[in-house]
Amino acid sequence: MKFGVVVFPASNCDRDMYNLLKNVYQKDVEYIWYTQTNISKFDVIILPGGFSYGDYLRAGAMSARAPIMDSIEEHARKGKLVIGICNGFQVLTERGMLPGALIQNKNIRFICEDVFIKVENTNTPFTNQCQKGQVLKIPIAHGEGNYVVDKEVLKELKSYSQIIFRYCSETGEVEKKYNPNGSMENIAGIINKEGNVLGMMPHPERCSEELLGNTQGRLIFDSIIHYLECKEKKEG
Repeated sequence: MKFGVVVFPASNCDRDMYNLLKNVYQKDVEYIWYTQTNISKFDVIILPGGFSYGDYLRAGAMSARAPIMDSIEEHARKGKLVIGICNGFQVLTERGMLPGALIQNKNIRFICEDVFIKVENTNTPFTNQCQKGQVLKIPIAHGEGNYVVDKEVLKELKSYSQIIFRYCSETGEVEKKYNPNGSMENIAGIINKEGNVLGMMPHPERCSEELLGNTQGRLIFDSIIHYLECKEKKEG
């Protein structure tokens, strides 16, 4: 079980992710520089948060064209896991690996706060340790987290159960007033149709240690590890 954390110029959550996987979960993890193209040894590729390339042009647009992205697309085509968090989600949409786009927050401000998200689909490698409808308290930190998509694609997202997380109240009410950034239908995270590429704006790596006062983010990583362990047993 090997994890790779991609490092773009100006990434700033790569160390948080590396620390979690290495020191909390004690898993085999390596940094992957954005110019690297051979990633075949990794089971999971993580695109972390941050402000890659300073968010110039559009958030994630320049990183989406980095040399490593061809290899990440091939990695996903083979059925291996990819998770993009915050800026990583933006990169995945800019690359076309996930539908839609992430635009400026509705209030035109950078938001850094704890939010609540509702788990809409537990039949994924990323949420299998969650309960359907479970509410997680997870921090956000973004200026461009407003998810938009056209009506036809939105219909597909619903049809294929690709909407994984929605912003909600502490008790699970999905309403406009609990939406921090204006995201369409309170969407906080989606997967591709194949189910192996996840993009989410909240930061689970920032709430996965007792020291941080919240461990609910661990459910995402517990799910990934559980999925890989079951896969290894099945293949072995």
